[in-house]
Amino acid sequence: MTLASGVAEATRLTEEQVAGFIIDATKEVFNTMVMMELEDQYPLQEPVTKFRCSVTGMVGLAGTYSGILSIHCPLEFALRITSNMLGMEVDQVGEDVNDALGEIANMLGGYVKMVLSKGGMDLHLSVPTVISGEEYTLNAMADSDCVIIPFVNESQRFLVGLKLQKEA
Repeated sequence: MTLASGVAEATRLTEEQVAGFIIDATKEVFNTMVMMELEDQYPLQEPVTKFRCSVTGMVGLAGTYSGILSIHCPLEFALRITSNMLGMEVDQVGEDVNDALGEIANMLGGYVKMVLSKGGMDLHLSVPTVISGEEYTLNAMADSDCVIIPFVNESQRFLVGLKLQKEA
């Protein structure tokens, strides 16, 4: 897992610096919006492409750079996130979970946009997309041009990934 060379050259940022931005943003969002303290476990030791009983929130990036910012949570953890955000017990995946994970992906994407863009004008975010299922594969997570950071809260692990490339 590594930052694309074109992105590193264009931004003058190292993979470690980009990972640091993602770590800071994720910890801040979870601390303020979800009321959870996180521990990061960067760097990811092995690529992850297959997800079981999980929920994934994603937001696309387009403009000077293109890519995707994603958060991948086990189902049980996605329910905890949603419950904390809403201040009520949520016990099944549905609209509330989709909204919560989509909003977290959107907030993290906004942070990446702020760090990488020039005044916000040269990078745009898509509407968040959320998928969930018993078993699914995300091939973009296998690419070498992807920075993925594992996080842990109360022994539950989830991933935040940023796949990014410089547009010509």
